[in-house]
Amino acid sequence: MSFRTLHLDSNILKAITEAGYTEPTPIQTAAIPPILEGKDLIGIAQTGTGKTAAFVLPLLSKMAAARREGDSARMQVLIVAPTRELVVQIDENVRAYARHLPFKIAKIYGGVSERAQIKALTDQVDIVIATPGRLLDIIRGREKAFAGIQYLVLDEADRMLDMGFIPAIRQIVKLLPRQRQTLFFSATLSRDIEKLTQEFLQAPTIVEIGRRSNPAETVAQFVYEVPHHLKSPLLTHLMKDDLFRMVLVFTRTKHGADRIAKQLEKSGITTATLHSNRSQNQRLRALQDFKDGKVIALVATDIAARGIDVDGISHVVNYDFPPHHEDYVHRIGRTGRAQAIGEAISFVTSEDHGSLRALERFIGRGIVRKKAEGFDMGAKAPPRDPNDQERNFRGGPRGSRGAQGPRSGTDRPAGNAPRSSSQRSSSAQGSTGRSFRSGMSPASAEAPKKPGRRPFMGFGRNR
Repeated sequence: MSFRTLHLDSNILKAITEAGYTEPTPIQTAAIPPILEGKDLIGIAQTGTGKTAAFVLPLLSKMAAARREGDSARMQVLIVAPTRELVVQIDENVRAYARHLPFKIAKIYGGVSERAQIKALTDQVDIVIATPGRLLDIIRGREKAFAGIQYLVLDEADRMLDMGFIPAIRQIVKLLPRQRQTLFFSATLSRDIEKLTQEFLQAPTIVEIGRRSNPAETVAQFVYEVPHHLKSPLLTHLMKDDLFRMVLVFTRTKHGADRIAKQLEKSGITTATLHSNRSQNQRLRALQDFKDGKVIALVATDIAARGIDVDGISHVVNYDFPPHHEDYVHRIGRTGRAQAIGEAISFVTSEDHGSLRALERFIGRGIVRKKAEGFDMGAKAPPRDPNDQERNFRGGPRGSRGAQGPRSGTDRPAGNAPRSSSQRSSSAQGSTGRSFRSGMSPASAEAPKKPGRRPFMGFGRNR
């Protein structure tokens, strides 16, 4: 099937061709027709399958058709995403596909001045892409600007639930017209999300590509059983292989990310970091350097699990085993994109064996154990470094909490966002084999603030 068979606007087809795409992905083939027909939709597919284009292309096509018929309405589309990184990625996609159309697009997210974003709203933009917290900040008192919204997209809906943004989403939806088309896109669909769709959508079409929560089939998955003190030497050893040409390394803490980056740099491996202690400009620069091949390794906390849209990632390394199963799915989905072959590697210590077995039950398959050729797994641990604050605070390599909850230095949700019901039920289960939802989330996320209170701007708080 070609894009021409989907009856998209000719200007959009031209932009698609210029971007080098010839055939739609399965999620695009399944989702675009019902969206063009005006139906509410729930789209479920793994990361890297083209979900963004699945809703951007038909919405742009509908807007183009309306403009030709004389409809001059402004601010027709509102796209809400959980993190500023994802907002930037969606914005890039929208601009690429709308390059031959006269639409104005605005990004709204925290970490930058509100003034320019408010001005963009008064300039009669057509498409707004926003994070929930900052959008809620500036929408108050400007409800009339959103009165013409015809299309609402909630991207990464499952992550917004996990991060406690649903109360903010509810407040935003109340300010929008009831007569609208609403689209949910997500990599997974939990029972809690299914309940929310009953609030926000009307008789939705459900499009599901692949098995729920199952990692992409194009990703080869391996486990290295390694003592904690040998994780860093093992990573350095693996990175010497020329096949590791573009590597995304996930760690549990931002301090750990900085430490690993320094060790890789000492070994001559160009590295960048991405976590909540980095400024917005530093994060965008790190991502761009990674895309451009200026750095081989990008070491990140889960702030990057949903926000990175980079083709060509050869390997994803779970330096620290993910805190819950969905994180594993989203992490490894950064490689093996667009039908490319990728490899996901997880370092597993003795404390992770139970979590690993639970993960294998969750994804419905065993993960191959692998040994590193030429690497000595019997090396003794070095004496404890008194300056290693992370290890000393945790009382050892892993600490007594294991994978059950957040620790010092972990990227936590900004503000005091409430936990979802799925998090509360998971927390109650403890370590019974199901993953523990600790509430950890990208600190770049935009947490909703309480109405009527001005935000405290001191200490460089991420908003």
